[in-house]
Amino acid sequence: MTHFIIQTIAFQLLFLVLYDLFLRKETFFNWNRVYLLITPILSLVLPFIRIGSLREAIPMEYTFQLPAVIVGNAPATEQIVETAFQFPWMLVWITGAALSTLWFTYKCFRIVRIRRSSYTELNAVSGVRIIPRSDTAFTFFNTIYLGENLSEKQKTHILFHERIHVEERHTFDLILFELLRIVFWFNPLVYIFQKRISALHEFTADRKVARANERKAYYQEILSQVFQTESISFINTFFKHSLIKNRIIMLQKSNSKRIFQLKYLMILPIICGMLIYTSCAQETEPVSTNETNDFVAGTNTDIINDIQALKASIAAKGDLSEEEQKALKSLYTKAYGDVDNTGNLHFDSKNNGQQKLAFATIDRVPTFPGCEGLSNDASKKCFTQKVANFVVQNFNTKVSKDSEISGKQRIIVHFNITDTGKIDKVKAKAQHSELIDEAIRVIETLPEMIPGEHKGKKVTVEFALPIIFEMDE
Repeated sequence: MTHFIIQTIAFQLLFLVLYDLFLRKETFFNWNRVYLLITPILSLVLPFIRIGSLREAIPMEYTFQLPAVIVGNAPATEQIVETAFQFPWMLVWITGAALSTLWFTYKCFRIVRIRRSSYTELNAVSGVRIIPRSDTAFTFFNTIYLGENLSEKQKTHILFHERIHVEERHTFDLILFELLRIVFWFNPLVYIFQKRISALHEFTADRKVARANERKAYYQEILSQVFQTESISFINTFFKHSLIKNRIIMLQKSNSKRIFQLKYLMILPIICGMLIYTSCAQETEPVSTNETNDFVAGTNTDIINDIQALKASIAAKGDLSEEEQKALKSLYTKAYGDVDNTGNLHFDSKNNGQQKLAFATIDRVPTFPGCEGLSNDASKKCFTQKVANFVVQNFNTKVSKDSEISGKQRIIVHFNITDTGKIDKVKAKAQHSELIDEAIRVIETLPEMIPGEHKGKKVTVEFALPIIFEMDE
């Protein structure tokens, strides 16, 4: 979910920058309206689009979870008990959405209250209501509201302007963004998009009114009086103080040349770039010290504790019997729905997007020096044993004495074996910086490997290695 939100905001920002830099000052109001309505929705859809041919055309990275390595001198039979505070992001979102809904409801109530207090004049144009003791002028859906204190001349200009909003159905645009603001209340770009399209509505109405009337007279009418305005985000008010200058500027602009419509083609390479990214990006979450990120938020805590105990038991025992392996594979199959043809646990990018790390089986895994000439399965086992032995032999356990670290600590290390066989991008996560530094140092000293291969090409492979550091109290 975090990855989706980041992608959505990034895409909307790109679309908004493109609009402000190249399209905002053009007089292609209908085209700009379509752009401002489609691009925020497109930003929500693009992260879900995966084009398989693009994924295959670009070299991929494959992530393998290695068995936990235990270093130190304490017995490894006890269950590792780790607790970590998890911020209630879902509760925060629900709270924000609820408050946004209440605010939207309040604004709707204000419209209802204005409607109840307004009245229809005799011989008045259909769809026009008069607000007593007010200079307000605005449109909501098919109804135009005019303040009782407005002069007949003002009403004439304003009525022409507001009828454009009715004919163009501008209120629907603003309601759409109100709904987006409820769901994505935390995204400031949604509010900016709504302001842009609200301004565009005024430019559109001004342009059409100016065509049918003398422009100078219309300028004077806009500047003649400061009207009261209702600060409701989904109504089209005739007077918004912040827009007056921009409205005058746009009225003075001559029509944009048709050749400038080619600017809209700039959206195509941007969308293509987004599709390439969403098709090839691998959604991952930050590694947590308690490894609960393998599971969906809200999972039963007792189940997580049982799985943590199972992990610790497997790590302590080492090799599993054939029956134990079958039972474990059955458990993973029920949880994730897939086991590959070789019998190895395999996670794909489906399963409703609930898994946090994507595991894949490649034709030939990287080979540790001394494991050459073995089958792929044997090479995997040899690689795992060699890495574990190397970490145990080279990990400096004195780091616990120097920094007063005691008890059981978990370190999660991620590293790449590149398509040239070198160790690269070593990262670690732990509760103590000394353990992080030591784990990175050890992994960076691993010998150069024979790189992995997939479909005849050498590929970069990412590994995740849990290290359990145990020292007597």
